[in-house]
Amino acid sequence: MSHRHAHHAPPGLGEPVFFAHEHAVATPAGAPGTVPLHLNGVLLPDGEVRDLWVVDGVIRVEPVAGAVTVCRGAWIMPGLVDAHCHIGLGAEGAVSAEVAETQATTDRDAGTLLVRDAGSPVDTHWIDEREDLPRIIRAGRHIARPKRYIRNYAEEVEPEHLVAEVARQARRGDGWVKLVGDWIDRDTGDLAPLWPADVAAAAIAKAHELGARVTAHCFGEQSVHELVRAGIDGIEHGTGLDASTIALMAERRVALVPTLINLANFPAFADAGEAKFPTYAAHMRALHAKRFATIAAAVEAGVPVYAGTDAGGTISHGMLGTEIGLLARVGGPEFALGAASWRVREWLGAPPVVDGAWADLVVHDADPRLDVEVTRHPALVILRGRVVLSR
Repeated sequence: MSHRHAHHAPPGLGEPVFFAHEHAVATPAGAPGTVPLHLNGVLLPDGEVRDLWVVDGVIRVEPVAGAVTVCRGAWIMPGLVDAHCHIGLGAEGAVSAEVAETQATTDRDAGTLLVRDAGSPVDTHWIDEREDLPRIIRAGRHIARPKRYIRNYAEEVEPEHLVAEVARQARRGDGWVKLVGDWIDRDTGDLAPLWPADVAAAAIAKAHELGARVTAHCFGEQSVHELVRAGIDGIEHGTGLDASTIALMAERRVALVPTLINLANFPAFADAGEAKFPTYAAHMRALHAKRFATIAAAVEAGVPVYAGTDAGGTISHGMLGTEIGLLARVGGPEFALGAASWRVREWLGAPPVVDGAWADLVVHDADPRLDVEVTRHPALVILRGRVVLSR
């Protein structure tokens, strides 16, 4: 049993207490658990003190006989979601299954229990068989044009083949397709769209016909302007948003996942391109300088904004707590927590904390609404009804 000091606990809640119990902790292979669990604490987002029970991988709101109490007086959140993550992707492209497993485990131990994979060059469906690894909603592989994106990351096609490739990736994914909307054009020396607007619109329509949604990497102004008007469902990064496009996104409920962790790298991208592409370098620095104002304008207008780290490639996994902290600078703590938990779960179709729902929970020893840094070090992580992490 361990005691941790609470920050401003509600009256009667008391100091949080966590109970170690060897039979409640998942084995590395994630063998099905048989020990019911009991949790007591403040359940977010409602903020009410609640008792929850977990049995057979689901939540129960009535007492369960023989349940092991794992916490009292804690703060309980629906499992975190990284809405822009790449499991199976490294700096040079595809990685081994062993590395992909480490990526997934690192995210899980940071409280990320659901991932929207925004493009991976490897098939990670084997993870679905692992009870101890996060749930994944896949977007297939990135789709880009030849020599217009990072080498080894994407399926590369010319515009005349985009519709067919979108159809292929829609069937490969779990209801999402990922386009590369813009990248540096070496002829113009600046960011430029990869796809003619009419071709993009046809590709988006094809995805919708197949029951998939489409999102796109967009750094600059033109690509996001065109793709939102072409009917896209989501925008990644979104640093080139202007007032008219923000208004249209809010009206159409087009989601934005800004990946503020990655936006911090824009000056380095600019430095790398300065010698050959000074216009691009200046553009990236300008986008970087107004990044918080741009995302704040989207939040203020009512655009659905969700948390994503862009982990994979060159960005480390397990950083969702850092992204939450950056989003809190934009919209405040409760906005940031919802963007990484209950609101993004609803957007992706994951159930809330109700009777019979998935028992995917993150438990803290202090109130994350008062200090979002708490989310960087969860006290307990429960996935599919098993304690997979206990600090």
